[in-house]
Amino acid sequence: MNPQPSARRSRLPLSLRREPVPWDRQRPTWRDARPSLIAEALKRAQARPSGNWYVVGATADLGRDRPLARTVADHEVVVWRGADGRPHAGPGICPHLGAPLADSPVRCGTLVCHWHGLALDGSAFGGWEPLPAFDDGVLLWVRLDEIGGEVPLDAPVVPGRPATAQGLTAVYEGTGVCEPEDVVANRLDPWHGAWLHPYSFVDLTVVGSPDAADGPDHLVEVSFKVAGRLVVPVRATFAAPEPRTVVMRITGGEGAGSTVETHATPLGPDDRGRPRTAVIEAVVAASDRAGFAFVRRAAPLLRPVMRAAAARLWRDDLAYAERRWHLRSTGRFPG
Repeated sequence: MNPQPSARRSRLPLSLRREPVPWDRQRPTWRDARPSLIAEALKRAQARPSGNWYVVGATADLGRDRPLARTVADHEVVVWRGADGRPHAGPGICPHLGAPLADSPVRCGTLVCHWHGLALDGSAFGGWEPLPAFDDGVLLWVRLDEIGGEVPLDAPVVPGRPATAQGLTAVYEGTGVCEPEDVVANRLDPWHGAWLHPYSFVDLTVVGSPDAADGPDHLVEVSFKVAGRLVVPVRATFAAPEPRTVVMRITGGEGAGSTVETHATPLGPDDRGRPRTAVIEAVVAASDRAGFAFVRRAAPLLRPVMRAAAARLWRDDLAYAERRWHLRSTGRFPG
């Protein structure tokens, strides 16, 4: 029986599972996880506009003296901060003789090529053309119209999230041999949670899968496992606001309003010609409990723990996504 998030909260953000069910005796979910439901949710996601924006990294990873480098769909891209703190972006290949700008320093907001000193302040110069960049306070985005092929948007489709000043934020990055759609399909399959991740999730039930084009794709009741029989029960929604993003949002129980954003960015083929995709996941935790102020102060200690928890989950989820791509690429995917 699934715990319901209580309207009347206890003093501690924990509950005790009264009748825990062993992993192999929980209710099978394979009948509910119909391939057509997942495929339809994926199709809805792919039909939404991205405006050609791609997540390239975490805001916190972009310092003042070095650029952040990423390969997006086999295109080298660099992002750095100008003298005013705003992000600049553009191709990562120096137009002079092809030096890797990823290895070049930033001096007073100017990216200086370390081969011959060509200096870039973010404006077009010497055959180098800038790319639109956006810093949403948690993640960095770059717009690549040549790759996306959509009607450009002035800004990316940034999911609603708790205010960063009142929340605790951590960003995880991983890479898998798959395409973005395989990552998105994984996130749009919440039914696998308690089976594939029993160390983190228990008592999971998908209570609704709306068909509305502009609504959430799934409504879920689940308990986050803390230790032994101690859990944190919540209600959450899963929604894809654009083709390469899926957001889990807690709507009931502890941490209501907290979000987990999963962004999938195509990198380009590996040395065997297989596609690679970066998973960039931002956790923005929030709580109205008075003690959460202490949690925010402990952020430098908690962020590595949060990233480690995400890495453990994505060890399994990337295996799912990679398996899905492998079967699709060989014509054997049953979905």
